[in-house]
Amino acid sequence: MTIDKTTFQFLKDLRKNNNRDWFAEHKNTYEQARANAKAVFAEVLEKLEMHDEIEKSKMMRIYRDVRFSKDKTPYKAHFSNSYSRLGASLRGGYFLQVRPGESFLAGGFWEPNKDDLFRLRKEIEQDASEIRGILKDNEFQKHFGDSFYSFSELKTAPRGFDKDHKDVDLLRKKGFIAMKKFTDKEVLSKDFTDNVNESFLALRPFFNLFSDILTTNLNGESIL
Repeated sequence: MTIDKTTFQFLKDLRKNNNRDWFAEHKNTYEQARANAKAVFAEVLEKLEMHDEIEKSKMMRIYRDVRFSKDKTPYKAHFSNSYSRLGASLRGGYFLQVRPGESFLAGGFWEPNKDDLFRLRKEIEQDASEIRGILKDNEFQKHFGDSFYSFSELKTAPRGFDKDHKDVDLLRKKGFIAMKKFTDKEVLSKDFTDNVNESFLALRPFFNLFSDILTTNLNGESIL
């Protein structure tokens, strides 16, 4: 299954004509593009489930919530899908966005709850060498380079942590995400879902470690 050029064209046209009248006139084209993207996301899910346990797959709605945004355009000029890992034992999730010129995948922990974030920070404070090792692993670097980041970070160490800690760059993060961008040519290729799956598979050591951290205490004892 591949992303059709017509799907890309619809998204390009929507970006230029992001209003309700135009959208209504092209509703059939939207439905076809959405069906194409949904089928591609479903194929990615099938591949993911061959090596991970996915609790929920959700295609995001194209309609924007503009109530608290300065941008009042009513539609997202992209298709995206999230894949949540299984429950309390397997944490984190995957994300895939298809948008001309701005397609990407991501995986990790977007906004860990307060307790999870504190537990991760305590692990980093105690010993971040295993986390550092995964981030520098050849397979991780091949797919993600140094694109390990947080959507928001503290300006200094969180309260209760040493601001001069050698791993303060990790302590400052409010989330832990790896991201990979795709060119339009890569998205439209017949190998797109395979390439997405290979990148998601490269995240498994990262997920495995963080899941282990979040299901144990600092002594390594299970809390489940």
